[in-house]
Amino acid sequence: MEVKDIRSAMEGILFASGDPISLDKLCILLSLDRKTAETLLSELAGQYSYERRGFRLVRMENRWQMVSAPEHAELIRQALEERRPPPLSKAALEALAIVAYFQPATKAYVDQIRGVDSSGTMASLAEKNLIEECGRLEVPGRPIQYRTTPVFLRSFGLSGLEELPDLPLSDEDGEIQLTMDEHITTGAVTV
Repeated sequence: MEVKDIRSAMEGILFASGDPISLDKLCILLSLDRKTAETLLSELAGQYSYERRGFRLVRMENRWQMVSAPEHAELIRQALEERRPPPLSKAALEALAIVAYFQPATKAYVDQIRGVDSSGTMASLAEKNLIEECGRLEVPGRPIQYRTTPVFLRSFGLSGLEELPDLPLSDEDGEIQLTMDEHITTGAVTV
């Protein structure tokens, strides 16, 4: 297949999927090595951004997804007549930050840091597909461990967990202080 045909096939697969596609799956489908596939995907992503297209190609760890351009989000919402989901509560942001920074994390660990029961909050985050189960801790009771999902990365505009801001620590009282960027705590991020 020619490079032009491969790019076209990539676009078709990513567009039709709607969900993130792993790099490995694209390599298998298109008979490409990882380096070539990554190069072509990066070129497509750059081209869409440079040409100010109505969609973008974003990388989320080892997965790629075609998404609408963020600058058109409000118009797209209006066109689809979808109601904007409510912003995450302070409790949800706290629990999500703990899981994001300390994953895999158990509900008990989240409870310990927050100082309150997080059952409802963790269930809500899982329902919104921001966190998911990723195994069980090898201790008595075998509590469930949680990690963030590609939906978390997409919702916060991250391509990987390494892009999380540094965790601010406070030595005043020896406790960890978890804070999120101002745009997150003001409710700009919704799921």
